[in-house]
Amino acid sequence: MDMKGKTVIVSGSSRGIGKAIAERFCELGAQVVVSGTTESIHAVCADLRAAGFSATAVQSDISRPEGAQQLVDAAVEAYGTVDILVNNAGITRDKLLIRMEEEDWDRVMDINLKGTFLLTKAAAKVMMKKRTGRIINISSVVGVMGNAGQSNYAASKAGLIGFTKSIARELAPRNITCNAIAPGFIETQMTDGLPEAVKEAYLKSIPAGRYGTPSEVADLTVFLASGQSAYITGQVIQLDGGLHM
Repeated sequence: MDMKGKTVIVSGSSRGIGKAIAERFCELGAQVVVSGTTESIHAVCADLRAAGFSATAVQSDISRPEGAQQLVDAAVEAYGTVDILVNNAGITRDKLLIRMEEEDWDRVMDINLKGTFLLTKAAAKVMMKKRTGRIINISSVVGVMGNAGQSNYAASKAGLIGFTKSIARELAPRNITCNAIAPGFIETQMTDGLPEAVKEAYLKSIPAGRYGTPSEVADLTVFLASGQSAYITGQVIQLDGGLHM
């Protein structure tokens, strides 16, 4: 899958799945705008450039309109356009419903769902003018099946699924596809922090008998961004080893 000359924005790419996705696009020759809310995103960009890749870093908060627009403006300024948008930025603030504060709910919604809306809206304006583009939203299997203690996260990821299908219908006439990936249990820094008992319980419920890797999510993302997926839009692909089927 040759991505030479393609400009890609990957939100939330300072670590884990987002970083793996950015690296994979770079390896395939794309020009990648990496983004995050902390200064660590600049180190990620520096590593990519040191490896000979074309990358630009933007430190911003996509839950704010100006933060989302900043990413798109940076891509256009550096590379002239936006071809592919990967909405990966997301956070968790897990608590049981009766203990969840309103701020826990709002912040997860702001980053996971509102941020995707703002960034997609900004990038779609560029894509629509040239009548081509690819949008990939990183949802979660939790958005399909729910999970105790994650009502805010599950709601935000379920919202992404509805958003994906709606945007796919709106943008299909402009040759822009929009799909979602719903990963299951993927080995990242975020999941490393879970108690061993919780991780073992998850493992027992996965028919494949193992956790997924960020690299596997990156592979699927690249496919959905390629010309080989031109007739696929509005779909939610679960990448979960059979956890929910």
